[in-house]
Amino acid sequence: MAKNTAQKTAKPAARTVSRTAVKPAVRAAAPKAAAHAKPAAHKAAPVKTAAAKPAAPKVEEVKKPATQRQGFKTNEFVVYPAHGVGQILAIEEQEIAGAKLELFVINFIKDKMTLRVPTAKIINVGMRKLSEPALVKKALETLKGRARVKRTMWSRRAQEYEAKINSGDIVAIAEVVRDLYRSESQPEQSYSERQLYEAALDRLSREIAAVQHVTETEAVKEIEAALAKGPRRGAKTDADAVGEAEGDEGDEDEADGDDTLTEDEAA
Repeated sequence: MAKNTAQKTAKPAARTVSRTAVKPAVRAAAPKAAAHAKPAAHKAAPVKTAAAKPAAPKVEEVKKPATQRQGFKTNEFVVYPAHGVGQILAIEEQEIAGAKLELFVINFIKDKMTLRVPTAKIINVGMRKLSEPALVKKALETLKGRARVKRTMWSRRAQEYEAKINSGDIVAIAEVVRDLYRSESQPEQSYSERQLYEAALDRLSREIAAVQHVTETEAVKEIEAALAKGPRRGAKTDADAVGEAEGDEGDEDEADGDDTLTEDEAA
């Protein structure tokens, strides 16, 4: 009986010991877990900042100038609509108002002029490469066609011719040369007609010379040969004589120019 009472009294003691022993262990484990959890939270923050940093290097888009050049290279001949054929001497960078600009340095030897064009603007200004040989051939064939002259005021036709000359389109320029050309057997051009004709002839001959690797003089001869093969380049007709008579009576720039070109269409 004494043993049984001793065992009964011992068991409750053991239970109390085990309860008191387990609780501190749990409480002790909780701070450890919290201690481990906090560093994890601190470590997660740097990961977010590390992920955000790579987004900033998108400034690499500044490398766009390579694509903005549109394949143009140094020493290459190009066509700038407002000035004709020029040569790219260099591609340089300049800082303007705190911004860096990449520029094409284009030299127009005949005009003794150097032009700097931002690479980002070349599409807007219409700068292009030299025409392909097939397109040059088409322009030469255009010269052999019949002149097409509208029955409008000379001032309006002159504006249309200037627009074609400054378009940079080699075929459109050939049309101006064809329409304003006069053979020796035809009435002479007025002063304003002659100016536009020479401007168009200069643009056309310079591009043909650059494409075919010949001199401008040889290019002009090729153009004149193509013009001579066109219709109505022979002797004067009765309509030509009438056109000359009427041209002498009016203003040189208006009357003479209109009568001459109207005669071309009437024949």
